[in-house]
Amino acid sequence: MTHKVWPAKPRRKEHAKQVRRLPVCHPSHQTTILHAATAPKTVFSPSSIKAPQCPPPACHNSQPKPRTISASHKQHKSKTSQAFAPSQTAPHCHLRLRAMELALVGNPSNGVAKPSCNSVGSLPVVSSNAVIHPPVTSAAGATLGRHLARRLVQIGATDVFAVPGDFNLTLLDYLIAEPGLKLIGCCNELNAGYAADGYARARGVGACAVTFTVGGLSVLNAIAGAYSENLPVICIVGGPNSNDYGTNRILHHTIGLPDFSQELRCFQTITCYQAVINNLDDAHEQIDTAIATALRESKPVYISVGCNLAGLSHPTFSREPVPLFISPRLSNKANLEHAVEAAADFLNKAVKPVMVGGPKIRVAKAKKAFAGIAESSGYPFAVMPSAKGLVPEHHPRFIGTYWGAVSTTFCAEIVESADAYLFAGPIFNDYSSVGYSLLLKREKAVIVQPDRVVVGNGPAFGCILMTEFLDALAKRLDRNTTAYDNYRRIFIPDREPPNGQPDEPLRVNILFKHIKELLSGDTAIIAETGDSWFNCQKLRLPEGCGYEFQMQYGSIGWSVGATLGYAQAAKDKRVISCIGDGSFQMTAQDVSTMLRCGQKSIIFLINNGGYTIEVEIHDGPYNVIKNWDYTGLIDAIHNSDGNCWTKKVRTEEELIEAIATATGAKKDCLCFIEIIVHKDDTSKELLEWGSRVSAANSRPPNPQ
Repeated sequence: MTHKVWPAKPRRKEHAKQVRRLPVCHPSHQTTILHAATAPKTVFSPSSIKAPQCPPPACHNSQPKPRTISASHKQHKSKTSQAFAPSQTAPHCHLRLRAMELALVGNPSNGVAKPSCNSVGSLPVVSSNAVIHPPVTSAAGATLGRHLARRLVQIGATDVFAVPGDFNLTLLDYLIAEPGLKLIGCCNELNAGYAADGYARARGVGACAVTFTVGGLSVLNAIAGAYSENLPVICIVGGPNSNDYGTNRILHHTIGLPDFSQELRCFQTITCYQAVINNLDDAHEQIDTAIATALRESKPVYISVGCNLAGLSHPTFSREPVPLFISPRLSNKANLEHAVEAAADFLNKAVKPVMVGGPKIRVAKAKKAFAGIAESSGYPFAVMPSAKGLVPEHHPRFIGTYWGAVSTTFCAEIVESADAYLFAGPIFNDYSSVGYSLLLKREKAVIVQPDRVVVGNGPAFGCILMTEFLDALAKRLDRNTTAYDNYRRIFIPDREPPNGQPDEPLRVNILFKHIKELLSGDTAIIAETGDSWFNCQKLRLPEGCGYEFQMQYGSIGWSVGATLGYAQAAKDKRVISCIGDGSFQMTAQDVSTMLRCGQKSIIFLINNGGYTIEVEIHDGPYNVIKNWDYTGLIDAIHNSDGNCWTKKVRTEEELIEAIATATGAKKDCLCFIEIIVHKDDTSKELLEWGSRVSAANSRPPNPQ
């Protein structure tokens, strides 16, 4: 709703000390807005503007259409004329609005109202003495900020991880005011992005809010990780004032150029949709399109909102917006039938077929469909490392993690000796293939992606949804348990590591033996990049137990923010995080945010003096870090504010006691347990994986 300007008498001296500044919130100019704290009935206009006085009630009831002027200079004369059309404004208000328009210098027909003063470094204002009544928000509260906040609640992102900055402060006010939405302040933008990543893993969508450029470029790494992991994250940035676009002015928080697009260009390659909102006419459409695209593509999106627009109303907004509707995706029925027929014929001819679940099962929302075909077919099934937690590990025919040379015991032998394998949603990269060393043959594989199926070396079928394909294929497969019978013949259970002697230094395999006993349907594991990848892969997850790690992107330090976000989204689970000391030093600050949110996660900080995973790929003095007093650091962060308990552990006996306390007397606290281990204490899987990845990294150039 547009604001009204009232001509009146000169300012009274008795009100001079009661004037306070309010935020600029009109899109067509940058006039400083003043308002009397005592709300006197008379509001004063510039003395240079002479117009007949208009009775307030008539103008308040007329509710003219708001005038919005795009800083992109794309509005035409017709839109500008409509803002002052007689049919939209009471006749007696006409002269006053026209007088205000004439106070602006330039050519209003091109949609740009230029200020009377355009000197370098000066604020463009109509008059230094102007006092303009702030726009009145409609009773329904239908503003841009309210619309965006309401949309977040509707899609399930009821927590927004934010770092305040001067460009997003007004927008944050509207996020805070929205019922059902909680704003969580983080220590830095990177952790806010990691938290939105973890939140999206548990809730299905996450959101973060930062300020222009300094915040946007800081959160960039986390958004890139969410993109690589196929997570819908709504990244909201408070942008410049809409009037500053195209003015050739240089703003703070930029790289010192009058071009404001540097942040946008950075986000274009790591988001599936970008919306720059610097006018109200298409704000509703851009917000809804961005959110719908994120959910449909399961990728992050970027929404920049001009800092002066969040509090403005527009006819396209409503207090209770129409629920966001995304058209369901459907398979091409003919392609689906041909693909099912080809795959069923291929697999039914095999003697010992197997199944392997990949990380894109999450994108396709095919967890139930994969479990269904595993049950009906009789095939043994494994999981790729990046898909752990997406398939039912409590199922009797689950045979472990397929990860080439570092697979779960006897799993690789069964998968690689099969004469046919069904891969659902795989990603084959250098890490998941252990330096491209998998012993698989394409002609034996049926590869099912979220919208595509390839049978052997061909044919390939497009426009097919994974869920519909797996459901239909399950009805056409002959039951075959041959490969599983072979697995049972060769399988020998892994031996438990021997217990430590009294006062013997704690070993990593002993630690994970006790972590395994903590797992239940009410817990979730967060595994940081490093040796925790390999140790956590060997944990057999009970039904309902969550599991997350960042396999594709592998950003060291991800787990601290991800623990914050996951725990905030899945409050019915207790999160157990396994974090290396090198990773923790990257992002340690937001343990304080966990305390502010009252979270009760258990963090096992594995202190081995450096970047162990880097050591096994290529060693050097740069992999050694300064040792911290980690429990002392957390105690300092705690500062007697919140529920927190810390413990430093060096032996198995101390570990048992610490776990008993964390699950007993301190079960409602954030528990931080520092594990002191030898710098060379690593899993055998990391040793093997590191040497193979090192060999892949050091391949000489191909002959030219």
